[in-house]
Amino acid sequence: MPELAASVQAALAGSPGIALGNIVGSNIANLLLILGLAVVLSPFAVPRGVLWRDGGVGLVCAVMLIAAGYTLGLTRGVGMLLVMGMFAYVYLAFRQEKAGADHGAAYDKALALEEIDPALVPSAKPHGSIVMAALFLLAGIVLIISGGSLLVDAAIAISARLGVSDEVIGLTVVAVGTSLPELVTSAIAAIKRQGEIALGNVLGSNIYNVLFIGGVTGIVAPAKIPGGILQFDLLVLLAVSAIVMLFAFTGGRLSRLEGSLLVAVYAGYTSVTADLI
Repeated sequence: MPELAASVQAALAGSPGIALGNIVGSNIANLLLILGLAVVLSPFAVPRGVLWRDGGVGLVCAVMLIAAGYTLGLTRGVGMLLVMGMFAYVYLAFRQEKAGADHGAAYDKALALEEIDPALVPSAKPHGSIVMAALFLLAGIVLIISGGSLLVDAAIAISARLGVSDEVIGLTVVAVGTSLPELVTSAIAAIKRQGEIALGNVLGSNIYNVLFIGGVTGIVAPAKIPGGILQFDLLVLLAVSAIVMLFAFTGGRLSRLEGSLLVAVYAGYTSVTADLI
């Protein structure tokens, strides 16, 4: 939801660099920074089944964005196709869970959130009335939307003050800011020795970012994918997604050294991004 609020409001404000940069930058931050920090906190074995399935979907999502960028752009039609893809993914994930198959990223992401807030556990007894619950839901939505507005306005102001492009701010400041929930949930899962949940949370977030947030952004405010993001950052996302797939092939254990390397690569990426765009 933070990514959705920020990207949609940035697109409506005429800043596609922030809108698309937030989506692509968040996915890169998830795979390099957040996954790397989770591994540094607590090394864990890479579950091959989860990575092949959900990592593969994430890889396809990156290819879809690249294809859209070189053809139609993020039009309403493309946005609708992405949202339809999101519903199809959730439906298939639900069917797999019912069939007793290996848990996927959607399931792991839900568990990661439940670790943060026990009230999200389905078996937990509800507290308070439905009226209070509805009021809290409404208040949460208002805070997310207003927070997204503040984030976008501040990002545009920072971009103007520093004399850098919207893409740089979207790929770095906004992307990391909206990815903080994934950082917290993955870190807690890793500390509790639940590496598969930490990894599933990252993979699930990346799928949601492209299919749902990218789709809704295209529907609400169609835009071309900025050239810098298309020619560099999306290729970085594709390469990083492929590297994660290699982890599935080896089926080994991610060490603290490998986690540190992922974080170091992210630091290098942000430095290069600021120079290129």
